[in-house]
Amino acid sequence: MKYKFEDIIFNITEKKKPVEEDKYNYIGLEHLESGNLFISKWGSDTAPEGEKIVMKKGDVLFGKRRAYQKKVAISPIDGIFSAHGMVLRPKEDIICKEFLPFFISSEAFLNEAIRISVGGLSPTVNWKDIKELEFSLPSLAEQKVLAEKLWAAYEVKQSYLKMIEATQEMVKSQFIEMFDFHELNLNSPSKDFESMCLDDTSSATKIPAAEYLQEGKYAVYDQAQEKDIAGYSNTEQGLCRNYPAVLFGDHSRVVKYINEPFFIGADGVKIIRPREDNLIPEFLYYDLKYHNIPNTGYNRHFKYIKMISLTKASLEEQSQFLSIAHQADKSGFELRKSVDAIDKVIKSLINENL
Repeated sequence: MKYKFEDIIFNITEKKKPVEEDKYNYIGLEHLESGNLFISKWGSDTAPEGEKIVMKKGDVLFGKRRAYQKKVAISPIDGIFSAHGMVLRPKEDIICKEFLPFFISSEAFLNEAIRISVGGLSPTVNWKDIKELEFSLPSLAEQKVLAEKLWAAYEVKQSYLKMIEATQEMVKSQFIEMFDFHELNLNSPSKDFESMCLDDTSSATKIPAAEYLQEGKYAVYDQAQEKDIAGYSNTEQGLCRNYPAVLFGDHSRVVKYINEPFFIGADGVKIIRPREDNLIPEFLYYDLKYHNIPNTGYNRHFKYIKMISLTKASLEEQSQFLSIAHQADKSGFELRKSVDAIDKVIKSLINENL
């Protein structure tokens, strides 16, 4: 049966201007990961600016800004959420709460949200548009049976993701053990970046979000998560062929290593390159990735990257560490194949019933 979106959910619009203690219970779009319904980290180092949406534990959070990033998650806490998102609660006579997260993260919903997004650099979903859209839903009884199957598959997926995370933590521990690693100290900022690295962002052609393709020859990277591709482009004009390179999301604080021709999105992505051949770009990627960058809640994080005391290592030592990291990547690759297989099962179950 078909329902208008406004008949399926409550769109929570209660707002709050944050005070200092709200920084501990703040969730921003940067805390949501594409394809992950769970949020593991939240909070900000300072009180967020501007009004935020009041949320309750169990609410479904949807990133309405740049919906193509497909950020949907379940709030693990009572608190406040970014005004660039939506806080959704089920109308339980139409949709059961266990099924709602899967519906909001489904292709049926997200493709429509992306289609009606408006704006060039940061396309956004407007409530007045999405509330009128119609979606087909199975009966409540069918939803409950389907939700049980989906959550069972999702729990298996989470177990594989935890193994991947443990592998990554092992590599980080090895890095810290092998080298004289120094955490970022804001009271004693380093000048290493300016002497060892180059901000090469101005050399790249930026692709506006409105021009992203679902499929294409060249990847476009923006503020999305570490391994995510924001979109694609088939144009050769302005293609960045100077790779490998390290990318940094000035808002998301995500570090990425790119070893193929690429484009960057138009919003806050920095391209970082070593100045000299005695620093391997991939080693620089791991070094920057392992530093904790303060979360200020807005697009001004690159200044902290430039304060980092970079790890000093010979080319032989860098190569030795990268050999360990590559071996771990092979294990992670096999685990990710299992995750992908489960994702296909979940997608198939949802598509068959919507």
